[in-house]
Amino acid sequence: MAKHLLKNGIIVTVNKEREILYNGAIAIEGNKIADIGESGELEEKYKDAEKVTDLGGKVLFPGFVNTHNHLFQTLLKGLGDDMVLKDWLATMTFPAATNLTPDDCYQAAMLGCMEGIHSGITTMVDYMYPHNRGGLSDGVIKAFKDLGIRGIFGRGCMNAAENFGVHPGIMQQKEAVEEDLRRLFETYHNTENGRIKIWVAPAAMWSNTRDMLEMLWAVTNEYKSGFTVHISETPFDREATAALHGKVDAELLEDIGIVGPNVLMVHCCHLTERDMEMAKKYDMKVSHNVCSNMYLSSGVAPVPEMLRMGINVSLGVDGAASNNAQDMVELMKFTALQHKVNTLNPLSMTAEKVLELATIDGARAVGMEDEIGSLEVGKKADIVIFDPLESPKAIPMHNPVSTLVYSSSLKNITGVLVDGETIMEDGIIKKVADEKEVYRSAQKCADSLCERGKITNRREGHPWNFYQ
Repeated sequence: MAKHLLKNGIIVTVNKEREILYNGAIAIEGNKIADIGESGELEEKYKDAEKVTDLGGKVLFPGFVNTHNHLFQTLLKGLGDDMVLKDWLATMTFPAATNLTPDDCYQAAMLGCMEGIHSGITTMVDYMYPHNRGGLSDGVIKAFKDLGIRGIFGRGCMNAAENFGVHPGIMQQKEAVEEDLRRLFETYHNTENGRIKIWVAPAAMWSNTRDMLEMLWAVTNEYKSGFTVHISETPFDREATAALHGKVDAELLEDIGIVGPNVLMVHCCHLTERDMEMAKKYDMKVSHNVCSNMYLSSGVAPVPEMLRMGINVSLGVDGAASNNAQDMVELMKFTALQHKVNTLNPLSMTAEKVLELATIDGARAVGMEDEIGSLEVGKKADIVIFDPLESPKAIPMHNPVSTLVYSSSLKNITGVLVDGETIMEDGIIKKVADEKEVYRSAQKCADSLCERGKITNRREGHPWNFYQ
C-alpha cells in the first residue's frame, strides 16, 4: 500500500532520458518513490493509498540541492551592501562572527532553511567557518532536525592569516578543531534516517596551516565523508595562499593530496585551464554561487568551460550576507542570464541545464546521486510542488522548466517533501506552529547580534551610498 499518491500532475523527472510526464503520478512508500507513471494507471493501482494529493496540473520537480551556504549570515542581510571585500569583512562579518552564540546560530539556521524550503531547497549544505565558542554547530544542526530538511553540516575552521585580516577571536588550534570535529561525526553523522551528515569545511586554503589541512583531510576520509573549501573566489585567494604555502590554492589541494570525487570546490571564479584539468582528472566537484559572485564583484566563474570539460557543477546560494537571499528560484535565473551575457551566447546556459545544476548535478556534488536529484523509482522522495497559478509571473506556462527558471517566484513553490514527509503544504511550513513568530525571533536575534558586535551600518547609521 502506498503511503502517498500524487496524481494529475506534470512530472519533470530529470532522469537519464530527461522524461517529462504531462499527466503523471508518483506513489511513495516509506521514504522512497515506489512508482511513477501515467496518472490513470497509478490511480487504479494504488486505490488504497493512505493519502492522495490531486495536483490538478501542478508540476513536480526533484528537490533542489543547495551546495553552499553560511546560515549564520541570514542575520546579516543588507549590512554588507556595496562594499569591497575587506570592508565587508571588517565592518560586519567578523564583528558578527566573534559574537555568535548557539541560539544565534539556531535562529539564523531556522530563518535560512525556511526561506530555502519556500524556494524548493530540500538539501542544504552549510559551511560554518567561524567558531568563537563551543556549541555553534549544534545550533545549526538542531534547525535541520526541527525542520526535517536534508542537512549537510560542514565544520569549518581557521588557524592562520591574522596578517591577512582573520580575526583572532574566530581562530582555533588544530587539536581543538579535531576534537570537536570527531564529536560532531560521532554524534550526528548519518542520523535522522541519514538526513544529517557531517562534512569538513576549512574556511580557505590561505587561512589554515598545512598541518591543519592534512588533519582535516585525514578525518574526512576516516569517516568516508566530504570536504568542501572556497577556491579561487578572488585573485586574493590565490595570492594569499601562495604567500603562506608557496602555491596557489587550487595547486595546493593537489600538492597535499586533497583530491577526489568527495572534494567540493566553491566559487572557482579564477580557475586556470590547468586548475580545471586537475578538477576533471580527479572528478572534483564545483559549487557555483552566481549571486554572491556578482554581489561582491568577485568575477564570473568559467562554468560553460567547466561543463564542456565534463566537470560536475552545482549551485549554491551562499551566505545571505553576500546575497541577501536564500532563494534557489532567483539563483537559477541569475545563473542562466549571467553566462548568456558573459559569453554573448544564449545557448551557453539553458533553462534545462540550470535545472540539472540544481538537482541531479547537485546530488552528484554531495555524493548522493543514487539517492536524490531526480524523480525515479527507488530514490528518496525529495519533491518540489510548483503551482503556476499562484503568480501571474508564471502564466502562461508553456514549458514547465522554462517557467521555473525564467518566470517564477517563491509564491509558486507550494509544497515540499523530504524523505517522503511533507514539510511544506499549501505554502505553509508544517514543522513550525507560526512562521511569523520564527521571523520575529530572528529579527530580534539579528538586532541583538548587531548591538553586541557594535555593527552600526543599519537604520539611522546606514549612509546613502552614492554612485562612484
